[in-house]
Amino acid sequence: MVVNQEFKALIEAYYDEFLRDLAKVIEVQSVRGPAELHAPFGKGPRQVLTVAVKLADQYGFKTSIVNDAVAVAQWGPDTSDYIGIVGHLDVVAAGEGWQSDPFKLNIREDTLYGRGVLDNKGPIMAVLFGMHLLKERGFYPRKTLRIIFGSDEESGSADIPLYLKEQPAPEFGFTPDCKFPAVYGERGIVNYEIDTPIKLAALQQISTITGDQAKDHVPDQLTIEVQNQLIEVQGKRSPSNAPELGVNAIMLLAKAIKKRAELAPELVTYFDWLLDSFDQRYFGEGLGIDFQDEDSGKLMVTPYLLQKVEGGLKLSIAIRYPVTVTEEQVTAGLKKAILPGSELRVVRRIPGTMHDKNDPRIKQLSAVYAMVTGQDGTPVTTTGATYARAVPNTIAFGPSFPGQKGIAHKQDEWMTNHDLKLNMEIYMNAMVGLAKMEEKK
Repeated sequence: MVVNQEFKALIEAYYDEFLRDLAKVIEVQSVRGPAELHAPFGKGPRQVLTVAVKLADQYGFKTSIVNDAVAVAQWGPDTSDYIGIVGHLDVVAAGEGWQSDPFKLNIREDTLYGRGVLDNKGPIMAVLFGMHLLKERGFYPRKTLRIIFGSDEESGSADIPLYLKEQPAPEFGFTPDCKFPAVYGERGIVNYEIDTPIKLAALQQISTITGDQAKDHVPDQLTIEVQNQLIEVQGKRSPSNAPELGVNAIMLLAKAIKKRAELAPELVTYFDWLLDSFDQRYFGEGLGIDFQDEDSGKLMVTPYLLQKVEGGLKLSIAIRYPVTVTEEQVTAGLKKAILPGSELRVVRRIPGTMHDKNDPRIKQLSAVYAMVTGQDGTPVTTTGATYARAVPNTIAFGPSFPGQKGIAHKQDEWMTNHDLKLNMEIYMNAMVGLAKMEEKK
């Protein structure tokens, strides 16, 4: 495998043009909304597909939109046997606390800011623009290349079945929505609700808990009234697959509540259990489920939602478990760890996925990464969940580099110009190799 040394200069020469086009995609508020006719995931996600198709048309590629859910930009022989590069243009809600408009591409000190600039508009548009540069440079793929733009990855990937209903799966592909090097395995994910009964007299001591709580991130700001006294806590938001990088406001709330005088014993017991089980215990050690394996490391647990409900308190947690561990093992361990009388219920499950790390195409991606960056290209596994679980024959590959973690789903989501250019260079070389490209003389 030989990388093309000319690509770096080519990217530099056209980078301003790329940023102009990326800004058009960033400005679409493609957060999932109510389903409408011809917009199954809301107006924003549908609109951004139209923007991407318009750009791909301008670049000279064959385009289509499948079931109003997925856009396609295709290059090469018109066959169903293709290499797929699958990214998403939907984003999570921006939230509060940004230094600049989250839906305007902002550049400060050579760093790009905006919702989706990393996850995943920046990287997948870098793939599209890189394919455009290859075409303009005179390359031609002997194997068909399809860039597939999804619109519902952040809310469960319901877009992919709509695509696969009409189109075949790729022969092989990757999604630029995780980390480098090549990711050959993704852990299983299971979300639980733990309902714990609390007597009415005790429950009346606390109010409804308010704040931004969702399964995609560690909550950072919560408010409650305890015995008619307001408690507000401020933590630090991080993605739910990197809880150790955040400060969980649920734990801060539990500590603050426990300081109140004359708190009902049932509530004291509950918040003691909550802290003993989860406070800075990210790997299941507080629950007796601290599984780990050589391929994927330690189990990871994230409490992300605490609610006062009729008859008690409900805690929602997300667990990412190693590839050699089963959901049944995790559930059995949790049942032993919850408070007496509590009910444990699975509300979401995403099975893990594993590919042969010795697959020649995975080795090819690893070699590209190593040669472009000079870094170790040994394939890895991840705690994240990507389209690789939903699209057959697909692995994750980029965009984050080793040591970069916990950037997505936060305020001031960022990616440096250097890294985005490096992404484009890696992906251009990967496309040349996977699609067996020839350079026209």
